[in-house]
Amino acid sequence: MKDELVFVALGSNLGRARETLCRAMDLLQELSLRPLLRSCLYVTAPVDCPPGSPDFLNAVVGLAAHPEETPESMIGRLQALEKEFGRQPKLVLNEPRPLDLDLIVFGSEVRPGPALILPHPRAHERRFVLQPLSEIAPELVLPGQTCTVAQLLENLPADAAMRRVD
Repeated sequence: MKDELVFVALGSNLGRARETLCRAMDLLQELSLRPLLRSCLYVTAPVDCPPGSPDFLNAVVGLAAHPEETPESMIGRLQALEKEFGRQPKLVLNEPRPLDLDLIVFGSEVRPGPALILPHPRAHERRFVLQPLSEIAPELVLPGQTCTVAQLLENLPADAAMRRVD
């Protein structure tokens, strides 16, 4: 996986979301051979979450994984990091959580599932992933797609509720 980047979406809608995401980014830096690419933070409405779920704070990072890293080992590291921040086993699908880390892309790797699906199966249709991803990799073409991230973003309906926070 020479010079191919790994992109991870971060989200938090429980506790001190800004601190959680900033600290998680610092820890993700440890997994990267080069400085982490970091998007801005975005406040977004919950998607497919239980009624009454609080808004999310979202971001995306890009990292250069170590040569021995695989998609499977990376997802294990991301899940361990979620647990470190207090993530518990799901009781309800898409319930509020202190930290959610989704492996969006691992270079050009494709995994059909069931243990791991790459690229993330809904990344290309989610503004809360594409908007921050477009800041750090607008020309990226997700495996299986023909349009760049910037083009995919342009094709999504506007979301007035999503806003960038500095």
